[in-house]
Amino acid sequence: MYVNVNCATLHGVDAIMVNLEVDLTRKGLPGFTMVGLAEGSVREAKERVFSALKNCGYKLPPARITVNLAPADRRKQGAAFDLPLALGLLAASGNIEPTQLAGVFACGELSLAGELKPVPGVLSMAILAKKLNAESIIVPWNNAGEAAAISGLKVFAAKDLNQAVGALSGNLAEYLPPAEWDAAVPVGYPFDFSEVKGQEHAKRAIEIAAAGGHNILFAGPPGSGKSMLAQRIPGVLPDLLFEEALEVSKIYSIAAESGEFQGISRTVDGQVSGLIRARPFRSPHHTISYAGLAGGGGIPKPGEISLAHCGVLFLDELPEFPRAVLEVLRQPLESGEINISRAGNSLSYPARFMLVAAMNPCPCGYLTDETHTCTCTPKQVQAYRARLSGPLLDRIDLHVEVPAVAYKDLRSSTPGMSSAEMRARIQAVRDIQTKRYEHCSATTNSELSGKLLEEFAPLGRAEHDFLETAASRLGLSARSCTRIVRIARTIADLEQQADIHTQHIAEAINCRFLDRVTG
Repeated sequence: MYVNVNCATLHGVDAIMVNLEVDLTRKGLPGFTMVGLAEGSVREAKERVFSALKNCGYKLPPARITVNLAPADRRKQGAAFDLPLALGLLAASGNIEPTQLAGVFACGELSLAGELKPVPGVLSMAILAKKLNAESIIVPWNNAGEAAAISGLKVFAAKDLNQAVGALSGNLAEYLPPAEWDAAVPVGYPFDFSEVKGQEHAKRAIEIAAAGGHNILFAGPPGSGKSMLAQRIPGVLPDLLFEEALEVSKIYSIAAESGEFQGISRTVDGQVSGLIRARPFRSPHHTISYAGLAGGGGIPKPGEISLAHCGVLFLDELPEFPRAVLEVLRQPLESGEINISRAGNSLSYPARFMLVAAMNPCPCGYLTDETHTCTCTPKQVQAYRARLSGPLLDRIDLHVEVPAVAYKDLRSSTPGMSSAEMRARIQAVRDIQTKRYEHCSATTNSELSGKLLEEFAPLGRAEHDFLETAASRLGLSARSCTRIVRIARTIADLEQQADIHTQHIAEAINCRFLDRVTG
C-alpha cells in the first residue's frame, strides 16, 4: 500500500515542504530502503521508529518498504522525520486509516520507547502548514506553544506515539495556548536605567541611538559602567511588533534556544508558551569564532548576529575580537541579513540589530582616567585603535566617551531617569519616523542617505556653514558629515522640532568622539 505524509525540512529560518512517501508491499524479500537525499540523522530514523512502534504495541508485517522524501534534490536533516515516518508506516500497514493523514502535518523525534521529543524549527513548520492550508499539525508537547502561536491551525500536542495516533482518530484534544498575543501586556526587563548613577552624557547618547536606530560605541576606562549601560538598552526600545516577534521566535526555534532564553519566553508548567516578546540582548565573548558570530557549521545554525535580530548585539572589549570576525559585521549592518554559502548550500539568516560596542581608550585602559596613570606609549595607543577597521567604524554612528564615575555620584540618592521615561520619549520619536517614512524605503533616521537625507534632513544656510567649519577644523570625512546629519535629525525629533538647527548639529558632533581624536 502507498501512503503520503506531509512534513517539512528547514532551510535557513524557513521550512520547506517535504512529502514523505511510504510504499509497503509483501512481494519480494522483506527490506527497508530510504531515498531522497537524507542525511545521517534521517537515515537513522529507521532504528528509532521500528523500536518505538514495537514498544508501543504496533506490529508491522514482513514486507518490502520503500520510503521516499520528495523533492529528491533537497537535502533533509534532523530527527523531525521520525513521527511522519512512524505514521506513514502505520497507515501503509493498515494499523490506521490512510485517509486520517489528509490535511495533517507532523513532526517530532521518537525515543526507542515511543516518547516524542522536541525538535527545532517547529514554528517555521507551523507557518508553512498554515500557508499550505493544512487543517492541523501534530507536534511534540514541548513544541506546542510555538506552533499554537499561528492562528487558524489546529495544534495537537502529543507526549508519545500513541497520543499522536489518537490525534488522528479524534482521541486527543486540540492544544490551546494559555494566552493570545496581546501588545498591551507590558514586557518585563530585569534592568532599569534608574539604577545607573551619573553618566548623564552616556544616557543621553543611548536615548539618541535608540530613538534613531543608530549603532553606538562606548569608550572609557574599566569600571566606568559601559556594560551596565549596554544591558539596559533593550528595556528602552519599543516593543516588538507581532511580525518582528514572529521572526525572532523563528530564529530561536531553529537555534533550539527558546526554552533557555530566560526573561524572554513565557513558560507555563515548564513548557515554552507563545512567541518571544522582548527584544534580544546578545553579548558574545571576544574569543567567539567566525561561525559562532555569523552562523553556519556542519549543521547550519544562526549565529549571534541573527540571535540579536530586532534586538541588541553587545560586543564588549571590541578591539580584542579577531579582525576577521569583526569584518563579518559589515554586510549585515548594511543589508540586515547574513548570507552563508557552503558547498552545495546557500542560506540567508535575518540580522537586523542595534550594534552596541565598548572599548578601553588604550591597552591599559586608563588614558582618559584622571585618577590613574596610563602606562601606554602613543604607538601602543595607535596600534590598539588600529585593530578596528575604518569601514567598520564608519558603520557606527555614535562614539561616546564614558568617564569613570566619581564617588559622590555613586553615593547620590537622587534617582536618574528611569527606563520607562526614556522609553516613552523614544517611542514618541519612533512614531514620528514611522509616519515620516511611511512611503519610502527607510524606517529610521539611521537609514537615511542620498536623496532621502536631503529630503527629510535638510539644513539651512547657518547649519551648512556651521557643519562646514567643523568639518574643516576636525578633518571630518564626507561619511562622517552624513552621520552627523542623521544624528542631528534624531536629536531634532527628540526635541519635537521639525527643522534641524545649529545646536542639534553641535550635539551630534559631540557624539562622534573618535572623529575628534583621529580627525
